[in-house]
Amino acid sequence: MPTYKDEKRGTYYCSFYYTDFSGNKRRKKKEGFKKQSDAKAFERDFLQKQENNCDMQFKNLVDLYLDDAKTRIRSTTLNNKTELINLKILPYFSELIVSEITPNHIRKWQNELKKSSYSDTYLKAINNQLTAIFNFAIKYFNLASSPTLKAGSMGKKNAEAMQFWTVDEFKSFIGYCKDNKLELAYKILFWTGIRRGELLALTYNDIDLENRLISINKTYTKIKNTDIINPPKTAKSKRMISISESLANDIREYYDTLYDFKPSERIFEFSLSRLRHSLNSICKKNEIKRIRVHDLRHSHASLLIELGFTALAISERLGHEKVQTTLNTYSHLYPNKDMTIANKLDDLY
Repeated sequence: MPTYKDEKRGTYYCSFYYTDFSGNKRRKKKEGFKKQSDAKAFERDFLQKQENNCDMQFKNLVDLYLDDAKTRIRSTTLNNKTELINLKILPYFSELIVSEITPNHIRKWQNELKKSSYSDTYLKAINNQLTAIFNFAIKYFNLASSPTLKAGSMGKKNAEAMQFWTVDEFKSFIGYCKDNKLELAYKILFWTGIRRGELLALTYNDIDLENRLISINKTYTKIKNTDIINPPKTAKSKRMISISESLANDIREYYDTLYDFKPSERIFEFSLSRLRHSLNSICKKNEIKRIRVHDLRHSHASLLIELGFTALAISERLGHEKVQTTLNTYSHLYPNKDMTIANKLDDLY
């Protein structure tokens, strides 16, 4: 692998030819390496990525996988995916040759993660991500089979017990919230079931108090201290949500306390961490059952189930892409429903 020294800059560079995926011969030049070994390593890794096989280090496969994902998923999803891979997967597999990774490697990795306090659903998410990387290798780099398939999965798709508040528990919590803006944010989350990012993206233009409607048309997140506004999570996530007269009045009362705002401004110009910290603090000080901010969405869904609304109606309100998502997520919330059905049938017997 020829490398060269730039005498003027005192650095090294590599220059070489390779054949790309379409069969065309190309020249690659990379400058600015402090050490000759770094230039050689770059050339070796680059050439491995061009070969249509898995005789490459796992970290190089990950680079290819993430590079492909950039054009296919949202920036927020890519950021979360990259962070998970860097923290939970690369430390174990980075230097291993992809084609030499065995089910035994996977089992050892899984067993190490199981020693942690991670939830079953998080373990499942980590395992699914590793599986996705190997599936990518099978499809595009001729990997014979996935070692994750042979090793078996870990974790569970759904949590054993979903946390949520009843109406009384929420009213107890909200009574201790003394910040008007935070109070309104929690009320909107509980009484509409919208996602956290959808709440934080809301502008004054999105709320029609006369017709009691909230338009969900974007979502907010922050990546590396940069505010990012994206389209909704899925096509079904873009929706109009009807709100009660009581919630409309609360929003109207909050508006009346403002003296200067632009309709295009975000209503809740704070971070998710502030929502989370305030909720945890109130719960701890007042001995209220602690739940996550996201569980306010679950609380709304459980309330609708208790009120007797259909899975279709709940799915549309929550912005789920499929009714099956709603059924899979919430069917276990009220096991006594089956007995209610039986009793109603008994009345007709």
